[in-house]
Amino acid sequence: MQHFFANPQTVQQGLLRAGFLADKRLAATVFLAGQMQKPLLVEGPAGVGKTYLARALARALGAPYYRLQCYPGLDESKALYEWNYQKQLLYLQTLPQRDWTCLQEHLYSEEFLLPRPVLRAFLSPTPAVLLIDEVDKSDEELESFLLEALGEYQVSIPEYGPVQARHIPLVILTSNNRRELSDALKRRCLHLYIDFPTIEQEQAIVRLHLPDIPEKLLQQCISFIHTLRKTALRKPPGLAESIDWARALLLLGARGLNKQVCLETLGILLKYEDDVRQALGRLEEMLPREQETTPPREQANSGGPKLSPEEEQILARFNF
Repeated sequence: MQHFFANPQTVQQGLLRAGFLADKRLAATVFLAGQMQKPLLVEGPAGVGKTYLARALARALGAPYYRLQCYPGLDESKALYEWNYQKQLLYLQTLPQRDWTCLQEHLYSEEFLLPRPVLRAFLSPTPAVLLIDEVDKSDEELESFLLEALGEYQVSIPEYGPVQARHIPLVILTSNNRRELSDALKRRCLHLYIDFPTIEQEQAIVRLHLPDIPEKLLQQCISFIHTLRKTALRKPPGLAESIDWARALLLLGARGLNKQVCLETLGILLKYEDDVRQALGRLEEMLPREQETTPPREQANSGGPKLSPEEEQILARFNF
């Protein structure tokens, strides 16, 4: 039986090396999803790292990664498979006339089957990570298919027959809460809600990706972003924008925030002009004051491969 991770500590450490900081609650939930062989439904606002979590899990495990991007109108066949019609037509043209029953067996064989993400994860020769991204954008009909597929880890293709998963994948479903998901789907899954991180946690996340960023600039950046998120914006900046903005400020040689550097780089944080104008109107009051540097707390490492002192400090700050 494939359990993916040995314990929650190895989840934390594996994700850390893959560039994702996980607190103890998240690590325990991911560990249990693998142990119990249940899908994990991850909800929360856009930009908190739900999709990145699935990619980081695949990297941490060294597992194949398959992503199904949901959208209105996505149906079972598009999520599962399609037939290579051009190849089937060429096959028909090269054969002499045959009995239709015999011919049909060849036409609808694995040779002509083009698996989509769900089927690819089921057919993977090694345990895979399957991401079903933004499931709340899909129609309710797709939920019925997912209930069947993720309940028994088996799907049925009308022309081909039933297909049982070779290995049960680690399944991550994400939702931005655009619509309410069915109770049946939620009961099938373990649930995890990810919100925007605290200031201290977000500093640790940015530090993980940009270890050379000056502490003063890091504190000012994150303080500014958290103030910005409290504004009524069409799209608040997510973690990816935080990292990109901090990287841009480093490239510009900034040692701290001021009005000019914010004017030049707001387009990295905000993607809509209305949001930019709203931020510009409050720019003076949003610029952070200098803060004292808080040293990271020490935390003992338990289980799994040893972390470097720098990784120990980052993880300790995240689990304050």
